[in-house]
Amino acid sequence: MKNMKKLWALLLALAMTFSLAACGGTSDEETTTDDQTTEDTAADETTETDSDLAYVQGKGTLVVGITEFEPMDYQDADGNWIGFDADMAKAFAESLGVTAEFQLIEWDNKVMELDGKTIDVVWNGMTLTDEVISAMSCSNAYCNNAQVVVLPADIAADYPDVESMASLNFAVESGSFGQAQAEANGFTFTEVVDQATALMEVASGTADAAIIDSLMAGAMVGDGTSYADLTYTITLNPNEGEQYGVGFRQGSDLTEALNQFFVDSYADGTMMELAETYGVQAAIIPQE
Repeated sequence: MKNMKKLWALLLALAMTFSLAACGGTSDEETTTDDQTTEDTAADETTETDSDLAYVQGKGTLVVGITEFEPMDYQDADGNWIGFDADMAKAFAESLGVTAEFQLIEWDNKVMELDGKTIDVVWNGMTLTDEVISAMSCSNAYCNNAQVVVLPADIAADYPDVESMASLNFAVESGSFGQAQAEANGFTFTEVVDQATALMEVASGTADAAIIDSLMAGAMVGDGTSYADLTYTITLNPNEGEQYGVGFRQGSDLTEALNQFFVDSYADGTMMELAETYGVQAAIIPQE
């Protein structure tokens, strides 16, 4: 009888051992499967995240970072954003199957806005400086520009060259190529939020002069404009000039898409038609 009890106890112990082993095997298999699923999902998400094009198409909007800058980006009487850059941005967004939305930014914070995904692109008459090219993925150059001095028309004749302007206090857009020219020429200057504000400073008398883009000066200064009492005089960088480009996040696949859009829109006449609408056709760089 005692031997029978021992036998039953041994059989019961063996049965429990096999049962635990089976349970343990199932758990390991489930864990392996779950881990693999998690890795596959993470890989898919990484691939999607790395594509700016997929990101923009997924949310259905291309958020364009701008400042008030006629004739490139400005508002019409109904508050709609228009201008050469604004209209090109709308056309590009349409080619991607999304809608362009415009977001005013502080120019000095443009890279931070891009990297933080507050905006998807900087498209605002942006000069392709070494600093810009190193911080963004930039498009091919599409427009020529230069920096000019804006003064009250009634005193402009008193300041025919850089040397005569040494005593003036300039207003310049913070972080702009205009600021770089003020620094290069040793001018005294005050930084303001954008070029439109720089013009306002001169018009109100709180600054003696401003340094702005020649394209903006041609559209906003002189007879028939809002600043008929102002005029633009010397060009500060006549020899080297400058070129505009569009900036995306570093590594963005939208850059290649825009470069192709530039080629296509130049070939079919869309780019030049829009340029003529805003009087910048002479500054357009052929896209090939």
